[in-house]
Amino acid sequence: MSHSQKPSTDIVRDLIRNVPDFPKPGISYKDITPLIEDGQALHAAVDALAGATDHLDYDMILSAEARGFVFGTALAYRARKGLVLARKPNKLPRETITATYELEYGTDSLEAHADSIEPGSRVLVADDLLATGGTSRAMCQLVENAGGIVAGVAVLIELDYLEGRNRLAPYEVVSLINYHDPAE
Repeated sequence: MSHSQKPSTDIVRDLIRNVPDFPKPGISYKDITPLIEDGQALHAAVDALAGATDHLDYDMILSAEARGFVFGTALAYRARKGLVLARKPNKLPRETITATYELEYGTDSLEAHADSIEPGSRVLVADDLLATGGTSRAMCQLVENAGGIVAGVAVLIELDYLEGRNRLAPYEVVSLINYHDPAE
């Protein structure tokens, strides 16, 4: 069946590779590079994710490096909204705000420019993957620390079995592709 004959979410799912034991044993890595490399599938993914977030009222998008930038930028372009970059510490040149989050073995942080989100702005948080929710939760904290309002969270892939959505309550979470089991 060609791309044009399949529903867009099937095209997207077909191009996400499952890489067992990466980056360490027991982890099943969802490799989205084949999807990004296929222009038609990338277009389908962005259109489907944009369609799933059309009902949300937002002024701008916040996305985290690196893979989140792919979808955040495309969604911002399509919606004609600005994009705020959430980066690892010491990567941004102006004054920043910081949110720290827990990892399996320690902590990490994200930063955004302190003046990028106006107080009262409605911000859509966009990323490629929702696993345990730490990165998305940190992005929500960045929005709120700046005085903004989280309009929702949009992700390409959600690993339901890790229950990251629970860490994002009460925010609305929109996901395009859901995996219910680690073996998928």
